[in-house]
This record gives sequence, structure tokens and C-alpha cells, in this order.
Amino acid sequence: MKPHISKSKLSPSLLLSEGSSSTSSETEETSPFPLQHTKLISKSFSSHRPLAILSGHMTSVSCLSLSGDFILSASLSKDIVVWQKQDFMLLDKFGHGDGSVKSLVTAGDKIFSAHQDGKIRVWKVSRGSSEKNVFKLVETLPTTKDYLGKFMKQSNYVQTRRHHKTLWIEHSDSISCLTVSNGFIYSGSWDKTLKVWNLSSFKCLESIKAHDDAINGLVACKGVVYSASADGKIKAWGRKEGSKKNKNKKISHCLKGVLKGHHKDSSFNCVLVSQDGKWVYGGDSNGFIMEWEKIDIQTNSDTMMNQYLERFNESWKLVSETRAHEMAVLCMCLKGEILLSGSSDRSIGIWKREGFNGGLCKLGVINGHEGPVKCLEASCRNTNDGGFLLYSGSMDKSLRVWWVSMYNEEDTEDNSSVYCIKNSE
Repeated sequence: MKPHISKSKLSPSLLLSEGSSSTSSETEETSPFPLQHTKLISKSFSSHRPLAILSGHMTSVSCLSLSGDFILSASLSKDIVVWQKQDFMLLDKFGHGDGSVKSLVTAGDKIFSAHQDGKIRVWKVSRGSSEKNVFKLVETLPTTKDYLGKFMKQSNYVQTRRHHKTLWIEHSDSISCLTVSNGFIYSGSWDKTLKVWNLSSFKCLESIKAHDDAINGLVACKGVVYSASADGKIKAWGRKEGSKKNKNKKISHCLKGVLKGHHKDSSFNCVLVSQDGKWVYGGDSNGFIMEWEKIDIQTNSDTMMNQYLERFNESWKLVSETRAHEMAVLCMCLKGEILLSGSSDRSIGIWKREGFNGGLCKLGVINGHEGPVKCLEASCRNTNDGGFLLYSGSMDKSLRVWWVSMYNEEDTEDNSSVYCIKNSE
């Protein structure tokens, strides 16, 4: 099969972003945090360059995932497209069911796809007789076994809308996001619930009424699951202590904290957490990236106080609000200290995470997509020329590949034109 790749449409021109007075004044008015000057990227610093455009989708690209030697991308159709990482060749297409694919995650040799029809589909990657990789549908969640074990009992049904009930193991609306952590699959839906599934048996273990509006994003780190919602909140969930110690008990999660910003009319489209679990980032509908610092609360000898803190033993402090885009932030990804944000304004922002006190400093802007940027993934490996590969999917039906530099301090000047919004104490 011929590769669907085009390189001629991309311009290698450098697109550095420099702060303007209008952006600065607007941010200063809407944020309670004072503006602080930071370092400006040297004009000789090449922040990124385009590598390829992959054209294999008939509709908007909705999600991405990296799995071994493959790039997986899905769209508003049922098809999932498989690309080869090494040369960006289109290898295969597979899909099943009705409705668009909303999210993709991988775990071992399995791929999990979330769909608009409220189902999760499980695919297994295996080597065929002709040495070709085969992507086979092995299960659909909820499973038939799960249905049969619950449909007879009235107490297993929940009210989803007026005069309509469904089993609690079912999502009654589109599944928008998935994440895998500690042997569980977590699914977030527009039906406002967060469901927990066993990674081995695929059994639904728990359904949580998590938000007052649609759940748009999920991420998990160090035992904490974060859900981002259109209700303007990011909630942190963790397993109850009892369910960790006794594996025979019913799996149960509890609310650990609620993360909110200062903009009452905003909704969160995506959530991201640093590898050490210390920093949480939320992208909102007003173009802001908000940052919280996770603070562990130390217990003391007071027994009553310890019992109170057993549930709320962590807290999150809002440390920065950055006006990242002119329109909604739709997706984010992290590569070391580099944060990348995709937006409805068709651009991708390149940011450096600041150190001890938090905050984001702008390194550059990637332009090229002709539609909103819906999904981003960064390669886990650095390239030989001091950067990494970034994959971006857009509503313009294309998947693009970029080289992005791993920023270092030598590439900065002491000149102050780019602003970083921080909480100064």
C-alpha cells in the first residue's frame, strides 16, 4: 500500500511567539495573579520544524495513541488507522460498531477504544501467518457476561433520563475519554459518570456520579485519577484505604479534592499531570491553562484529625493561570519540562514548565493545521538532534508530525517580552 504522506504543504519557517501588549493587558485584567517577566527565547533558537502530513482519514481526527512501533489515530468515523512510526507508512485500518471513536489507550498487546455509542471495544494485536500485524476485536464493554449477571435485578438499574433506565454498568451517552492505571480502566462520559473496569476480566466494578456536566478528560498518576468536566471542575479520585488492603472487598473510590480556577464561566476540556504527580494542568474553554500544585497534608498524633484526613489527605493549590490561546484549549501533552497545547485557534503552543514555584513560559507556536487541533502525543524517545517527535490530529482530517526541540537554558536571553503568569507570595 502506498503511503499517504505529503511534505510539500508544510513550510519550514520558524514561528516564534513574542508577547504583545494587548495579550498582556487582557490577561492582567482577567487573572488574580500578577504578571511577572521571564526569559525570551533567542531568535536563533529553532523551536520546531514540520516533518510530514499523514492523510488517511475521511473525517476529523478525534484521538491519537502511540503503541510500540505504531501510531494509532481515529476519527469521527468508526475506523482506527495504523501508521508505522519509522517511515509514517499507512499499515492498516480497523473498526467496528456505530458512532465515532472518541478516545484510544493501549495496555500491553491490547488497544481500548471509546465510542460515541457508549461502548468500549477491546482489540488485540497479534502477528498473522503472513508476518503482518492483525488487530482483532476480542471484547465489547460492558461484556455479555456482565449483562447477563445483572439485567434480571431491578436494583441494578439507574434513571438516566425521564422514563428511561439503564443498567449501572452501561454508559447512557458518548464515552469521551479513557485512562489505564493500576490494573483498572477508567472511562468518562457525557452522561457525567466515571466508571471503573477490571483490566483483566473487563468487568465493570464501579460507577461514580462524578460531575454535574459532561466529562471531557481523564488522566491518572500515582493512584490518583483526575476527571475534567464541562461543569468547570477537575476532580481527583482515589481508592479508599480499605479496598486497597483487602482485595476481596468491593472496589470503591472516593473524592480526594476539587480543583477550580477563577473563571466561573469556563469548562475544562482536558487535564494533564506531571510524571511525579506534583503538578496538575487543566485546559479550559476560554483559552487558559491552569496549574495546581499537589500538597500532601501531614498527619499528627490527633486520632480524630487523622480519621478526618483519611479521606482528604491531599490538597491542590492553584499556582498559575496562563492565557495560552485566543480560543479553547482542546488537548495537551507533556514531554519532560515541555508542555504542548492544542487549540480551537488551529495552533499548538510550546511551553516550558517552570521549576519550584510553577508557571509556564512560552517557547513558540506551531502553525499549519487548517482546523482545530483535537489531539496531541509526544514520542517517549528523544531524537538524535536534541528534540522529540510530536504528533497532532486536527479537524482538518490530517495527522501531522513535527520535530520539537528540547529547550535548554543556553537558548534564552535576559530580554523580557514573553510573560509568565504566576502566583507571587
